[in-house]
Amino acid sequence: MYAEDKILIGCNENTDVFLLPKLANRHGLIAGATGTGKTVTLKVLAESFSDLGVPVFLADMKGDISGLAKVGSGNDFITKNRERYGLDAKGFKFKEYPVEFWDLFGQKGLPVRVTLSEMGPVLLSKILNLSEAQSGVLNIVFRVADENSLPIIDLKDLKSMINYVVENKAQIEGQYGAIAEKSANTILRSLITLEDQGGNDFFGEPALELDDFIQVDDNGNGVINILDAQKLTMSPEIYSTFLLWMLSNLFEKLPEVGDMDKPKFVFFFDEAHLLFDDMSPEFGKKIEQIVRLIRSKGVGVYFISQSPADIPDDVLAQLGNRVQHALHAYTPKDQKAVKVAAETFRANPNFDTAEVISNLGIGQALVSVLDEKGVPTVVEQVDIVPPQSHIGAIEDDLRNQLIDISTLKSKYGEAVDAQSAYEMLLAKIDENPNIESEVAPEVIEEVKAQTQPAPEQPQQEAPQQPGAADLLGGILGTVLEGQTKKGKRAKKTTTQKVVEKAATQAATTVTREVSKGIIRGIFGQMK
Repeated sequence: MYAEDKILIGCNENTDVFLLPKLANRHGLIAGATGTGKTVTLKVLAESFSDLGVPVFLADMKGDISGLAKVGSGNDFITKNRERYGLDAKGFKFKEYPVEFWDLFGQKGLPVRVTLSEMGPVLLSKILNLSEAQSGVLNIVFRVADENSLPIIDLKDLKSMINYVVENKAQIEGQYGAIAEKSANTILRSLITLEDQGGNDFFGEPALELDDFIQVDDNGNGVINILDAQKLTMSPEIYSTFLLWMLSNLFEKLPEVGDMDKPKFVFFFDEAHLLFDDMSPEFGKKIEQIVRLIRSKGVGVYFISQSPADIPDDVLAQLGNRVQHALHAYTPKDQKAVKVAAETFRANPNFDTAEVISNLGIGQALVSVLDEKGVPTVVEQVDIVPPQSHIGAIEDDLRNQLIDISTLKSKYGEAVDAQSAYEMLLAKIDENPNIESEVAPEVIEEVKAQTQPAPEQPQQEAPQQPGAADLLGGILGTVLEGQTKKGKRAKKTTTQKVVEKAATQAATTVTREVSKGIIRGIFGQMK
């Protein structure tokens, strides 16, 4: 709640706890067990930053954050705290907030797309859980694409580039080192999994411009950008890597602004453990560096997780503003987490911090913020102030109306498939008459084997439609003609199955364009 030019987080009988806007970019942490009130605290802070004129980004993990777009209403609990702490006199009133809904899958918000070139091989390796050797091959693929002006926009571009690099590794290895086909095949298989998780929706154009997240409405209120993450939680690698990409891009693109009266942008990272689980030391150092330096760009980062123990110590040390909801010490591991949480606060002589953490009620929290000098205040036990917007999810009709009237819908609503590596490499195949230099010889041999009629097959009395194998034979005749004398016998691989499938599809039409498509289908999957 924004009051007295400060952000009111919570109250008790003796004091009110305020977050100072000029220190809000010193980052923060909201922690606590499931069902203890983290979501309400997140909404209260998001509302306050919006009232302050600061744009916000946050993820909606359960769907209930969407209530920010609807006017709130009272209940017994809210009425009690409003009266108990005199919140109405401090400016509390029910209202809705300006929001933009986003969705990586384009179902419950504007589509969010990122090009693979922008994501880069390092973050992509994290999504795919690649080994060091596999990451090295992926780096070579991106380098070759850059040097040959072959943009890698989406997954089909990347597949085409991997095949291109493997096919031409004899020329490429001299400059970049060995390219293991086994690693390339592993990457291609990993891309199939990524497609199943929604990668085809996420990677593409028009790519998201982060400036569109940093907006205020006509009344000067910061726009709250809500990423629907209910489906995204089933793809934790994409979720965590996308947020890390956002954080990295904000760091790289925003100018230095020094100390400001309020943040330029606030970024809430929910389910933070998904980012740090199984993270390599290199990634850990990268995140620690970003968190440490991005405050000079005017960005505040707030992590939300069940326990401070989910956050690496080097990152935790950068989080000056902390809200700790209840933690339950049922097991030795839980007891350790409670101890860690208690030790992150500046002790209050009036109570035992560790004991209080285990006994906090719903909507209560331990809070410590930075004072005027940037020193953490003594921890206070408070009741979190209620949100002014609706508690719970909004109706689908209202969500759809807000999406339809968004000024950004015309920009991001429809996907664009511009010419990129995939189309450029196909054009190269079409234009090159000596196609055998572009295609693995063993693949051509397998195509040849598939197009030969079986000798034991009896002649048909009645004329029949050309078979798929015959059609492919005609299409590839020119290619195969030069291979009959010097080609070696091909080993049977999975490519044979690809050819058979393509041949079956070819039987439905004899048009030139479809035939060309069949060739591309074969060549696109030959590795």
